Amino acid sequence: MASAAEHLAANINFASFSKATELKKRIWFTLGALLVYRLGTYIPIPGINLDALADIFSQNQGGMLAFFNTFAGGAVGRMAIFALNIMPYISASIIIQLLTTVSPHLEQLKKDGEAGRKQINQYTRYGTVFLAALQGYGIAAGLESAGTIVSDPGLFFRAATVITLVGGTVFLMWLGEQITARGIGNGISLIIFAGIVAELPSAIVGTLELGRQGALSTVLILSILVISILVIAAIVFMERAQRRLIVQYPKRQMGNKVYQGDSSHLPLKLNTAGVIPPIFASSLLLMPTTVAALSPNMPDWAVTLTALLGRGQPGFLVIYLALIVFFAFFYTAIVFNPKDTADNLKKYGGFIPGIRPGARTAEYIDYVLTRITVIGAIYLAAISLLPELLIANLALPFYFGGTSLLIVVSVTMDTVSQIQSHLLAHQYEGLVKKSKLRGGRRR
Repeated sequence: MASAAEHLAANINFASFSKATELKKRIWFTLGALLVYRLGTYIPIPGINLDALADIFSQNQGGMLAFFNTFAGGAVGRMAIFALNIMPYISASIIIQLLTTVSPHLEQLKKDGEAGRKQINQYTRYGTVFLAALQGYGIAAGLESAGTIVSDPGLFFRAATVITLVGGTVFLMWLGEQITARGIGNGISLIIFAGIVAELPSAIVGTLELGRQGALSTVLILSILVISILVIAAIVFMERAQRRLIVQYPKRQMGNKVYQGDSSHLPLKLNTAGVIPPIFASSLLLMPTTVAALSPNMPDWAVTLTALLGRGQPGFLVIYLALIVFFAFFYTAIVFNPKDTADNLKKYGGFIPGIRPGARTAEYIDYVLTRITVIGAIYLAAISLLPELLIANLALPFYFGGTSLLIVVSVTMDTVSQIQSHLLAHQYEGLVKKSKLRGGRRR
């Protein structure tokens, strides 16, 4: 069976798309959903003076406001209905997953299978609405305090802004779920990916224009290009890196035949958490400073907070680093349970050579996973922070930052894998049908 799968994988090519009807439908659905998302980033909230808003953004070039605008696909700069993007959903997911480790009720729901997961997802949706409402009210109050951005400030504007922003976030949450179910991958990650990629051409043009005007030297622009290529290469290498544990299966007797013991491997990714830690860390850092940046008449403590958490500042870098490392370990612990893996190996007769099945196997897997997660966390922190340290004080768009490249490259690799899986399944079904037809003809 393994050799057949490898043969199919080796023969996957672009000609297979013409026959994979289901895959083409999924791709078109995904593209259509992302197009709807992009259109929504151009629909402004009612009552906003876009010229005054553009002036505020011009004063915060390269700051946290531009940082958040990156993940929102430019929607913050236009104060569109999708200005909050999917960040409240991500924040709610973080809170629910943290509560799962301390709440017996949520922990039991997690063990209850599909029904429990649906209930946890429902709690996450409620949390998303609550957080979006809080953040939407903060943005509305910040816009009003700016003086000239809001044409008719008051209770009606605040209510309309909160309802609009909450509705936009809920719609994106639903759209992401639809892409996951009917599209070709993780809908939430694809929405963030689409926002970053859509703003990339204007960032490149802006950088080249700065070079033409003499604000940036040619050597500096080429250096940023080389750094970006090296970062992409490092991401591809690390995302594919695995630690493979040998798994041995004993001899089996079926009837009068004795089958020789087989060996396989248990792949442990160096970065099990994927792109989640930087996204989680960014979502927790962005909103407070974004609301503060929109308000020019801030109290002293807010001014201090904004200064400490400014892009490239020590406070921002330290907290960002700590959050990335924490979520790398936390999310790995959620998505990979060594005890369940050890129990499954024992159930099917598999064992790691030299390790006793059961609890000892779980301890060994946990030991190996912890060590490689340390490497994965260092890799995520380096990819996210090193470009920030290099370009924090340069007049360059944020889109060349490490976190953006990590999201774009990781989501691209995941999407390609999803497409290959669909093509593999399609070709396998075709081979099965052909074999059945041949069998029927022989009879």
